[in-house]
Amino acid sequence: MPTSVPGSSPQQRSHRGHRGYRGSRGFTLLELLVVLAIVALSAGVVTLALRDGDMAQLEEEGARLAALLEMARADARASGIAVSFVPVADANAPDAAQFRFVGLPAQRKLPTHWLHENVSAQIVGGTALVLGPEAILPPQRIVLRLADRRLELASDGLGPFAVAASPEQP
Repeated sequence: MPTSVPGSSPQQRSHRGHRGYRGSRGFTLLELLVVLAIVALSAGVVTLALRDGDMAQLEEEGARLAALLEMARADARASGIAVSFVPVADANAPDAAQFRFVGLPAQRKLPTHWLHENVSAQIVGGTALVLGPEAILPPQRIVLRLADRRLELASDGLGPFAVAASPEQP
């Protein structure tokens, strides 16, 4: 039976849905969605892997300082000696201490330098953190800075020092 519409011959209709047909070109919608999903996942992983270097260093310093403060606090409570943490204001000399733990016994050696250069600490509302020997202390805060980044450690006086939420984070 003759037809006048192109593409309506029985031979072409039988091959239309077959992938090997020469006339079908391009990708299916499913293939495009799979590729887009892979690209989105890859972009997400890369974004998470590329963290801010200064902030990562500051977080490392914050975790280290929180551990050091808790060690000094435990020593102060156990020995009954008043211990405080004092950041050194002028620590530009090559071998100068950048912070000190005042009051610890001589045999107890705690670090006096930051792991990364240019880190500075500032006690909020004072010049030293009191770490003991009393079990209940007033709330205390310390701000760590590196370049334009800042990280705040805080304690309510009962609990350990931990990173506090900072509204000024860029």
